[in-house]
Amino acid sequence: MKRTTIIDIARSLGITPSTVSRALAGNLRVSESTRKRVQEKALEMGYQPNIVASSLRRGKSDTIGMLVPRINRHFFSHVISAVEEILNPAGYNLLICQSHEKSELENQALQVLLKNRVAGIIMSHAMETVDFEMARKATEERVPVVQFDRVNKEVPGPRIVNDNFSGAYMAVKHLIRGGYSRIAHLTGSLGVNVYSERHRGYRYAMEEASLDFDELVFEGAITRETGYEKALQLVKQHRVDAFFCAGDFASVGTIQAIHDCGLRVPEDMGVVGFANEPFAGFITPQLTTVEQNAYDMGHRAANALIRVIGGQIMTGMDQEEVVPVRLLVRESSMRATVNNK
Repeated sequence: MKRTTIIDIARSLGITPSTVSRALAGNLRVSESTRKRVQEKALEMGYQPNIVASSLRRGKSDTIGMLVPRINRHFFSHVISAVEEILNPAGYNLLICQSHEKSELENQALQVLLKNRVAGIIMSHAMETVDFEMARKATEERVPVVQFDRVNKEVPGPRIVNDNFSGAYMAVKHLIRGGYSRIAHLTGSLGVNVYSERHRGYRYAMEEASLDFDELVFEGAITRETGYEKALQLVKQHRVDAFFCAGDFASVGTIQAIHDCGLRVPEDMGVVGFANEPFAGFITPQLTTVEQNAYDMGHRAANALIRVIGGQIMTGMDQEEVVPVRLLVRESSMRATVNNK
């Protein structure tokens, strides 16, 4: 169907397009009766304003683009909600895109956001992304970019990250204190900052305790299925007595693999995850995990973007904020407590 335009409304009412435009904008130079007629006719004809054209005329946009790997992840959905809590009262609308962890889709989404002349972009990179040229291009076109969670220092602008190092260090230290010593680390790509930092925290805790780990780090084991496959292999080989998983979904697969080998969690093997997904406190045994403060991260990202748009932070200024995390100790790692009952 042909899109209804201001010209169509003007022809229908027998008035000029400029009068229709002023009436829709609420201009008091147009009589109240004419404004009412125009608004009623626009509604009747299904008129939708061209937001991009309107932004061009005003010289500014009230739309912020937000790009996340997956909307259906608990962490990202909560960040989005927190961003909206800050942006909406400030007069901005949020246009949300997702990359589905694909670098090609991430670049396509960025192109769409730039073509729509958004006022700024808040983004977390896809797992596949290794070339950050398109994100850099946005900043070169004076569109401020705030990165959160999965970030890259090649892209100018504020970065909001979790304290992944400390979270991993606390998790592994907790397992060591519980008497576990052969602790495997199941993780995503170490080329992604969140996983490289969690790996660094794992290494630091293991080195501090003088424990071997060189052959106990496994990339590409971040989903429930890949976590299950790798854990099943390690348990059958009797190579480990605990797992630190860089994500809770891998932890669920790991617990299932341990059970399928006839062993118990935490009596025989301990498991700690990262993210505190909604299911973590409801599975059996309840999962010890690291809590990420998604709302805090979302608020900080949105406020950082508003400061850049308002000129309080220079566009392209390198600035990183670290969001604290905390370890939530539950049943899956409490072998000492179980054995003392």
